Amino acid sequence: MENEYITYTVREGIATMTFNRPEKLNAFTPSMYNRMVEIFEEVAGDDEVRVFIITGTGRAFCVGADVKTLEQGFDRKPEDIPKEMKDAKDRLLTVLLRRINKPVITAINGITAGGGFEIACASDIRIASDKATFSTVFVRRGLMPTLGGTYFLPRLMGVDKACLIIWTGDLVDAKEAERIGLVTSVVPHDELQEAAQELASKIVKGAPLAITKSKEAIYKGLDMDFDSAMDDVMQAVGVLTQTEDHQEAVRAFLEKREPVFKGR
Repeated sequence: MENEYITYTVREGIATMTFNRPEKLNAFTPSMYNRMVEIFEEVAGDDEVRVFIITGTGRAFCVGADVKTLEQGFDRKPEDIPKEMKDAKDRLLTVLLRRINKPVITAINGITAGGGFEIACASDIRIASDKATFSTVFVRRGLMPTLGGTYFLPRLMGVDKACLIIWTGDLVDAKEAERIGLVTSVVPHDELQEAAQELASKIVKGAPLAITKSKEAIYKGLDMDFDSAMDDVMQAVGVLTQTEDHQEAVRAFLEKREPVFKGR
């Protein structure tokens, strides 16, 4: 399903999805949402993709759902909504994003709000332009974070700061976002895309299976005790020692050359 407001490319192991509706601050419509679902599922299943970058065009990264589309739900029966919300979980963008077992980088080029903010929070690494700003805005729409903000924000910056941002809807600039741990790093606006590509290229050179296993261990470990986490790690390491990539890495070290990983 093509969509003029979402572009998707894959080059040298790096997939890039770009929000391209700058005149509406990259607010997404239902058709854009459906296209993103397709892309996230494609990235997860494509062995040629080793790193995934999400970014935007114009003044905004993404401000979430187009408010005009929210009126479509006003005529639903109240008793039907809880089941609809539960059934929608497996199509939530952030759920699909977290199921991608390879690194996800957001290159945050500008205004980031609502669902766009939560997509950024669901990524593994957030590189922000010095012009980027962040806001949850949900309380100003009579809602709460929809795509996982109540889960991600306390883990990124602590409970108190998460409460403050969610309850006030206040704007956070790039410098403050870096200080409180909301973003990984801040770079000059004109250097953002280059910085994201350089990082992705560096990650692409690593062993794909090792990166996948380490990503799984990092996120599973957040909700496990230490002994259980280490049990999982030892099992994963046992698998990795039998891979062709590990054998290639050992040979390359002994031969004093860079390894060539194939994901096997």
